[in-house]
Amino acid sequence: MEQIQHKHIEVEGLKLHVAEIGTGPKVVLFLHGFPEIWYSWRHQMVASAAAGYRAIAFDFRGYGLSQQPPEPEKASFGDLVVDVMGVMNSLGIDKAFLVGKDFGAMPAFEVALLHPERVSGIITLGIPFLLAGVSDIAMHLLPRGFYIPRWREPGRAEADFGRFDVKTVLRNIYILFCESELQVASDDQEILDLVDPSTPLPVWFTEEDLKVYSSLYENSGFRTALQVPYRAMPEDHGITDPKITAPGLLIMGEKDYFLKFPGMEGYIRSEKVKEYMTNLEIIFMAEGNHFVQEQLSEQVNQLLITFLNKHSN
Repeated sequence: MEQIQHKHIEVEGLKLHVAEIGTGPKVVLFLHGFPEIWYSWRHQMVASAAAGYRAIAFDFRGYGLSQQPPEPEKASFGDLVVDVMGVMNSLGIDKAFLVGKDFGAMPAFEVALLHPERVSGIITLGIPFLLAGVSDIAMHLLPRGFYIPRWREPGRAEADFGRFDVKTVLRNIYILFCESELQVASDDQEILDLVDPSTPLPVWFTEEDLKVYSSLYENSGFRTALQVPYRAMPEDHGITDPKITAPGLLIMGEKDYFLKFPGMEGYIRSEKVKEYMTNLEIIFMAEGNHFVQEQLSEQVNQLLITFLNKHSN
């Protein structure tokens, strides 16, 4: 971990925090989700560098050590694509493997569709191919007390989170998102109330890890994070027949609550997702949950490096 180097680069007038380890022409760019951050990829970055790759993870605008956009409430999914392309251009990277987790998978898919010549391959964890207007999450079918509909309400999450310090907010979200079922609040509950304060952290997520996460989110707060991904609407690029031909790998934990989203498990297991990613390999990890890259880091590292080696020129 101490070998990871940190710096800031400028993208659209914003300073984005970049973490990097390893050298060489073969590049892996890691894209975080929520409540994650660059640090979520610590295990994969070190493993990739050891295998001969230049491993890079950055904090999206408004997250962690990256600068806030001037109007966070106007941040969009399109900004994520701009961030990815901006980081690649600033660092002189012509082509990279994109590794996305949670909403970090969304810009990976869009970059592969809009700029296919820049993508060596795509690895996503917990999220199959999704694109506005083509293969969306059926948000209207999610329970009203589920966290996504709740956090989309302006002010609702702010009031919920505001009752606790940042460390407690992150602790509760991590514990909540480790569940294999959809956790639904009743009308008189807030989302963070679903977690018993006595519940311990998972064994693979230490108090030291929580301390790092907390310091990063104490810097940025949750203002942009609540906008993207929860309140911003994915842009429809007018792509009616999307096809990603770059090599793809989807890693799903069997115990990831995302599989309980309406229609999601069938979409993956029936391999309908391969209609959009024609060169996709799907791997299910029996004990994997929503944070599989941290929970089962060694197994994920092995899958990742095998894929990278197979598809590197």
